[in-house]
Amino acid sequence: MRVAQLAKAAEVSAETVRHYSELGLLQPSRDPHNGYQLFSQNDLQRLRFIARARRLGFSLKDVQAILARADSGAAPCTEVRDLMRERLAALQAHIDECQRLALVMHDALEDWAGKAECAPDGQAICRLIEDFELPGASRPATPCPAH
Repeated sequence: MRVAQLAKAAEVSAETVRHYSELGLLQPSRDPHNGYQLFSQNDLQRLRFIARARRLGFSLKDVQAILARADSGAAPCTEVRDLMRERLAALQAHIDECQRLALVMHDALEDWAGKAECAPDGQAICRLIEDFELPGASRPATPCPAH
């Protein structure tokens, strides 16, 4: 199979196939007549595996380590479980941070609802942001200068 055929069979872009080949995740041979990359059924299996692993949240570095372990004949499943636990913990922390930020944004919008528009005055750029009290911080508000 050539790049376009492999990409279509795995439902990825040709650029993805080329990138993964450059990283060594795929090992195409070369057509001796024209130098085109030729991919095997094994490459298709690996490409589908890579795409699935990426959708599960594994980085390309993770995938390289998993494939290297499998290529050496060792079962990568223990490593996969460990990596997934790490990724899940990091994702949960990110979700928690996003939820915290959503609450802060909600509070900011409520706080700003009745505040006047202020033009930059050399002392402030946007008083809405500069005067908003972030959780854990305290700062007195400054009024808009008289116009």
